[in-house]
Amino acid sequence: MSTNGSEAQRQLREAWDAMLASLAEARDALDQPALMPPPLSERNLAEGYRYLMGHLHAAVERAFHTDPLRPQFRNALSPVTRATIDNADAIYFYAPLDGRRSYLLRGDVADARPWREEPRPWRGAAPAASGRKAPHYVIFETSFGVLAGDSGELSELRPGVKTQTGRLDSSELALNPDGSFEILLAPERPAGFAGNYLSTLKRVSQPHPLDPSIGSERYAQYVSGRQLFYDWEREEAIHFEIAPLEDAGEASDYGAEQAARELRRFGEIVRGQMKFWNAFWTIPMGTYGPRPGTIPGIGFPRNAFNTINAASGATGGGMSTNLYAGGVARLAEDEALIVENRIQLAPQYIGFQVANPWGESIEYANRVGSRNGFQSHVDDDGATRLVLAHRDPGVQNWVDLTGHAEAFMSPRWAYSKTPPTEQWPTITAKRVPLTEVRKHLPDNTPPYSAAARRAEIALRQRHVRKRFRAF
Repeated sequence: MSTNGSEAQRQLREAWDAMLASLAEARDALDQPALMPPPLSERNLAEGYRYLMGHLHAAVERAFHTDPLRPQFRNALSPVTRATIDNADAIYFYAPLDGRRSYLLRGDVADARPWREEPRPWRGAAPAASGRKAPHYVIFETSFGVLAGDSGELSELRPGVKTQTGRLDSSELALNPDGSFEILLAPERPAGFAGNYLSTLKRVSQPHPLDPSIGSERYAQYVSGRQLFYDWEREEAIHFEIAPLEDAGEASDYGAEQAARELRRFGEIVRGQMKFWNAFWTIPMGTYGPRPGTIPGIGFPRNAFNTINAASGATGGGMSTNLYAGGVARLAEDEALIVENRIQLAPQYIGFQVANPWGESIEYANRVGSRNGFQSHVDDDGATRLVLAHRDPGVQNWVDLTGHAEAFMSPRWAYSKTPPTEQWPTITAKRVPLTEVRKHLPDNTPPYSAAARRAEIALRQRHVRKRFRAF
């Protein structure tokens, strides 16, 4: 144990100053053109500072409370750390790993239907008519590489920088009769083991594109995933935990060297996230017009959608079973955008999210900034027509832009097994005067009263409070 207080003082002051320098660079990403922020406006700047503080909030846990020998699950995103056009239907979770070790993940599913009965809701059957339900869809993924955005550089999107070592979703998750489950996370599946398993090792043939010293064995550095909710009134989060199978030994004493390292890491995470996502929206996504590096067909158009694409490293780390599309809604106060989604092969999940120019999801508890398949009215012809506008048009499928002159649009479709492209959904958009919305919807589109909207928002508020409760 070091007793040199003056050396510790020097080391920690230097780390503190380095952290402040990194945070200053992160702050510059709010308004310095070289760092590619959204257009300057009072609202964009105000929300930008909130967005920055969300990254600080998340980085405290990431930098100071991450131990792969004693992992704990934490929220990767939440109502106070909104970013990356986060999905309002999701709990985003993660825990650090040392992929050379083995872990056991345990959970318990709430559902009114006993899990010994067949058919089971996660296998495509209708859920029980009343009572509590499990989340609509759940996925666990183990991965090597930084969490999306940490590097601060778009080079992290290059193929091979990140590697998924394992994946298990609710379509394949085996449950005990009481709804409990266990998942083994390990480099190799033990001989004769038939239970739920996630690999923490993948052997690759190509060298790492940025660091040739990294060998062919890619060991997972974290487990992450989503719990997705459809019926916000009845579905409840799964509470699960993870523990190493091997004894991690006693925790070491906390000293100046570790504290200094964590202080620096804290600043680096915030700086990296701010720089990366500004660059991501601006360059590969072409939000403010095509430029060198914009991905053909993927750049975000105005009042339209880019080409639907499957999640990969190039999508900034999206859920690996998702198909995504994106665009930017640009509407005046007296305009609306009618978004028409047609499904050929039913996915496990359908969602639609709008976000501000920083990628913060539009408020989803106290406003209606999102819609999923359960929350949406489906027309008789099988199409779902959402209405994006700044004011309530009096139809169920309204998505509130909350006055943002420009807002990101992010539809998502989750398939456990990606279908052939000819069976992918289609999505289109049409800008119309707000007063003429009804002319562009089927004649039998039901009205939606102000009282119904208040009740809908009250339900959303209750669900979000429960989903993110601390105890």
